[in-house]
Amino acid sequence: MAALAYTLGKREINYYFSVRSAKALALGAVLLLTACHAASRRYRGDDSCEYLLSSGRFLGEKVWQPHSCMMHKYKNSEAKNCLIDKHIVFLGDSRIRQLFYSFIKIINPQVKEEGNKHGNIPFEDKSASIKVDFLWYPEVNGSMRQRIKSWTEGSVAKPHIIVAGAATWSIKIHNGSNEALTQYKINITSIAPLLEKLAKSSDVYWVLQDPVYEDMLSESRKMITNEKIDAYNEAAVRILNSSSRNSKAKVKVFSVSKLIAQETIMKSSDGLHLPESSRDTNAMILMNVYCNKIMKPIDGSCCQPQPPLTLIQKLAFCFFTLSIIGYLIISLIHRNNYRKNKSCTDLEIGEEKKPAINTPNVSTLEMLLHSFCKLGLIMTYFYLCDRANLFMKENKFYTHSSFFIPIVYILVLGVFYTENTKEFLPVYMHIRVLVAAYLFQTGYGHFSYFWIKGDFGVYRVCQVLFRLNFLVVVLCIVMDRPYQFYYFVPLVTVWFMIIYATLAIWPQIVQKKANGHCLWHFGLLLKLICLLACIYFLSYSQGAFEKMFSFWPLSKCFELNGNVYEWWFRWKLDRYVVFHGMLFAFIYLALQKRQMISEGKGDALFSNRVSNVLLFISIVSFMTYSIWASSCKNKTECNELHPSVSVVQILAFVLIRNIPGYVRSVYSSFFAWFGKISLELFICQYHIWLAADTKGILVLIPGYPMFNVIVSTFIFVCVAHEISQITNDLAQIVVPKDNSTLLKRLLCIAGFFSGLLLFSAMQDQSRH
Repeated sequence: MAALAYTLGKREINYYFSVRSAKALALGAVLLLTACHAASRRYRGDDSCEYLLSSGRFLGEKVWQPHSCMMHKYKNSEAKNCLIDKHIVFLGDSRIRQLFYSFIKIINPQVKEEGNKHGNIPFEDKSASIKVDFLWYPEVNGSMRQRIKSWTEGSVAKPHIIVAGAATWSIKIHNGSNEALTQYKINITSIAPLLEKLAKSSDVYWVLQDPVYEDMLSESRKMITNEKIDAYNEAAVRILNSSSRNSKAKVKVFSVSKLIAQETIMKSSDGLHLPESSRDTNAMILMNVYCNKIMKPIDGSCCQPQPPLTLIQKLAFCFFTLSIIGYLIISLIHRNNYRKNKSCTDLEIGEEKKPAINTPNVSTLEMLLHSFCKLGLIMTYFYLCDRANLFMKENKFYTHSSFFIPIVYILVLGVFYTENTKEFLPVYMHIRVLVAAYLFQTGYGHFSYFWIKGDFGVYRVCQVLFRLNFLVVVLCIVMDRPYQFYYFVPLVTVWFMIIYATLAIWPQIVQKKANGHCLWHFGLLLKLICLLACIYFLSYSQGAFEKMFSFWPLSKCFELNGNVYEWWFRWKLDRYVVFHGMLFAFIYLALQKRQMISEGKGDALFSNRVSNVLLFISIVSFMTYSIWASSCKNKTECNELHPSVSVVQILAFVLIRNIPGYVRSVYSSFFAWFGKISLELFICQYHIWLAADTKGILVLIPGYPMFNVIVSTFIFVCVAHEISQITNDLAQIVVPKDNSTLLKRLLCIAGFFSGLLLFSAMQDQSRH
């Protein structure tokens, strides 16, 4: 009874919620979210610098997340490159002095907080010609005004960045009197026009006063209350933003420090000054405000303008626009002709027919344009998510709960959709649907299996290469990223071609030949040994490897950041997977031929004794490798061992999954469905699930992290599935079975890539 209810429940879910309805819901969600974010940007403004300086929250104890954008953590080398030949001045009291020290420690982490606390403190980095000064002005008074005025008159060199702020000394010296607040308003009113004048050519920041922890204040500071601090801050904000001239030359109010202090002031040593981690966060925010627009870090979206469209992106936009227009025109003409022909037929036979029983025939051109039409709309969503400043992005932050809770949900769904196979799945079919790393390694064995069976011609090879690379090529064009950026596809493509070349060169060995004589088996083993030798040689000859891929146009495909080191690293990390996969396919076929394995439904793969021994060894091996990998301390050493020992866990998993017959005869239709679109899921997550080229998180629904993950994941999966269908449809059109037509198409594709390389070269030249 329970089993019946379970089956009926699954059928009911599938009946009322199909893939088509899911995609319609995802489209509606995208349109609604796009409209909401566009309206929000128009109403609240789209200056991410304002958000960085004024709002945010703590993700963890020391991880600050600005509202709607990502903050980059600058290294000292990056800070020097940004601030080269710059003069920065910090002007104010002891709190500004602390901010000064945190700022210069980004440039030089070895700096110690020494010197006169109530005096000026200079800092200079001669290697980058950076000069940073702290000027002791604890009160907003005539002395501070005179210093600022000297910069506006040109009597002394004007700083590139000015960070100023003071108030607590005025409260302390005048015992929190209202007269002191009145004088503060007068003084800040007098310096406001000077700061605005400086802001025309320099970056000027006014730091609002942080709250204090009143219970920890010493007796001499008891008059510094949060009520008084709020009054001084309110006066500063009102006066600095009151001038009409300030709209053109704006003094930036640094108010985010207040939010940080509200969360961390309890950890203060004296109740007045912030703990070091909070000061460091403020300094990093300052660095992001100034340097992001100069350095343009991919994980620092705050204060970065939207990148201009490249020539290739403009051409892609025109192509997709023309495809949409062309599809609409052809579709209307086609449907109009169909209605006319249908009406004439109905009149001739003299009877009325029910409409919409037969659908009009769809031409190849219409199918092609329809596919490009859908792809164009999807690519628009990609661009809006990860290149335009429409949707929000946040920094990644890991917690055990945010990782394991979704994993548990997914496993429960996978178990819910577990089914018995109607027909028994042989071992190689299980290998085919392995996910993630398992698919990467044993998928090559699957290809080798079909080659030896004699079922892998040129047409199939072109189909595979098209399906592997189509989405990545489109993303390279639309998202302005190099081919090597999506490293998994270049890696799989190159290994695929290496396998094809290894098996295609003389002597070609297929199952018919191998069954005729055992010498063909030795011939195949000899090929595998030669392949292993070549891989081993290249893995220890980085120079030779880099020369192979440094020639144009290969360099255009495999370079990242001006060199092929990333390609070398990725290739080397899994360099033996091809050999392991092909050897596995060879052993499997040899055992199958000698009838040493049993693939009957419910039967163990080998004899009971052998199966039990292998199963025990596999479980122990799998657990041992997992413990070793999770306890790895030195990443470099583990990366060196990984290519040689990863096969242990892969093989152990394959044996655990396939030795028991009852395990081999069940599968999860839920995981199998995702397995069919695994490539699209892997690539799409770069831009529409994660953000900033995987460096951050896409935020469609701000303020509700779990709900945001659910919605963004739902849209992401629907998009990946639709792209998979588009790729399959285009593959049938672009890659015909007829050899002569296929050759013409390949020449056209070669011409397309030649033009693409030409435009890319023109684009690079214009950038330089």
